[in-house]
Amino acid sequence: MRFIYSTILTLFICFTSFSQDSLSVLFIGNSYVYTFDLPAVLKSLAESKGDVLTVASKTNGGFTFQNHVNDPVTYTKIHLTDWNYVVLQGQSQEPSFPYDQVNSTTLPFALQLADSVYGNSPCSQVQYFMTWGRQNGDTQWDSINTFDKMNARLRDAYLRIAENANASVAAAGPAWKYIRDNHPTINLFSTDGSHPSFAGTYLNACVFYSSLYHKSPEGASYIGSLDLATAQTLQQVAKMTVLDSLSTWKLTHPDSLADVSVSYQLNQTPATYQFSSNASLITNYNWNFGDGVTSTEVNPLHTFTANGSYTVQLIGEGPCGIDTSTVQIIVSITNNEELSGKINIVTIGNKTFKISGISNSSKFQIVDLTGRAVAFEKILQSENETILKLANSGIFFLIISSDSGEMNVKLPYTID
Repeated sequence: MRFIYSTILTLFICFTSFSQDSLSVLFIGNSYVYTFDLPAVLKSLAESKGDVLTVASKTNGGFTFQNHVNDPVTYTKIHLTDWNYVVLQGQSQEPSFPYDQVNSTTLPFALQLADSVYGNSPCSQVQYFMTWGRQNGDTQWDSINTFDKMNARLRDAYLRIAENANASVAAAGPAWKYIRDNHPTINLFSTDGSHPSFAGTYLNACVFYSSLYHKSPEGASYIGSLDLATAQTLQQVAKMTVLDSLSTWKLTHPDSLADVSVSYQLNQTPATYQFSSNASLITNYNWNFGDGVTSTEVNPLHTFTANGSYTVQLIGEGPCGIDTSTVQIIVSITNNEELSGKINIVTIGNKTFKISGISNSSKFQIVDLTGRAVAFEKILQSENETILKLANSGIFFLIISSDSGEMNVKLPYTID
């Protein structure tokens, strides 16, 4: 998510905005893109929703991914600017061909194009145009000789390509299937049974709008030559197809490219934690442990010197923006020296261990390396001895509370 910063005297104020209304998109494809000028229709649709869209395209009839790889103009277009998105589309049949054929003649070139996009700008996103099956399928092969068969193979292939390229898809094919199954009077095909009619292009534009902006196209005043009812149906189907399945289509909002999250493990020393930053597109790390101490390390080790509840915050900055993550740490350790001289802990097998040297009024809690509570059973508690049995194996910390105070101690062995 994007952060905006302002400084007033010594006050550092940050707030987030998840609204992104201005995008730039390059389409690299073929006649499925230039029929009824999909980029222009998308631009008109976005502008009628109050958003800003800059579009450009390179669309050669019948071009495959390999054709685009071998054309220098492709790279000229990619290097024109730091695009928010570059849309890649292969020849309409090639991703639906046999698996081995796709692996050798489609996938390598689809990935090579994606690498070129990322090489131009690490903040650009590649989005593959998941096209649709032909109206009556492709008769040259039984596995794609109906619309449904061909559409399914295209879906699977584009998802596989996107997974390999760390990219997303604009799921036009599934939206086309929904219209065919539920609104058969809306004709999405031109007379050749392959290219889109204007209704098909408009549906594609609605799918791209939702895929790029993560917003519904419903209410767009631009409907081109369509009647209002048809346009509204296409808008609704695009919204449902895309926004109900963002993770399926691997869609990441442009404001969310920079990403950090915090994880931690309790260290062997009481009140000491090993923090880890799980980050993407982050170059600068700014930790605040909530106790007046900060760090710029990637994965710092920190010891809290007093009991209390601390909000640990990590702000990560990178070329694609800024993100923040927080975690709550509760420290409750006192009188360790007094207790540690008294107790003795011995494992006795079968996930069971014996504690001696403390009164029977003592209370126990067991936590794992992340500080989460672990289930255990109290087998015996006498005046000077307690036997506890764990439900699971692992490395654990025992928190003992007694009249003398509270102690956090690492168990001497892996309990097994």
